[in-house]
Amino acid sequence: QQEALAKYVAEADCVISTAAIPGKRAPVIITAEMVRAMKSGSVIVDVAAESGGNCELTRPGEIVTTDNAVTIHGPLNLASEMPFHASQMYSRNVSAVLQLVTKDGAIALDLEDPIVQGMLVKGGND
Repeated sequence: QQEALAKYVAEADCVISTAAIPGKRAPVIITAEMVRAMKSGSVIVDVAAESGGNCELTRPGEIVTTDNAVTIHGPLNLASEMPFHASQMYSRNVSAVLQLVTKDGAIALDLEDPIVQGMLVKGGND
């Protein structure tokens, strides 16, 4: 499996690995040799870093740059970051909609705007 994967890893600009087994060490899928064969500037994001990582050179919780300028990210506890980013995204969307449908603090609907049209609910006889 590693032999078959080596060619593709060497050609990739970015590899995201996610293989994890609950309660066990993550399987090493990307060897140090594979990393050495990657192009300078390539990036590995090892989502399985918390359980040891899928890349042999991953250091959990760190960002490592190899001698051949491959950057390996070993993020920890990604799930805890999701609510923060989801809240940011939601609040930006609400703010953008409010800016779209107001002018000088009052509701000002542009009925020709396709976004505004998509938000409107028409009555039964309209």
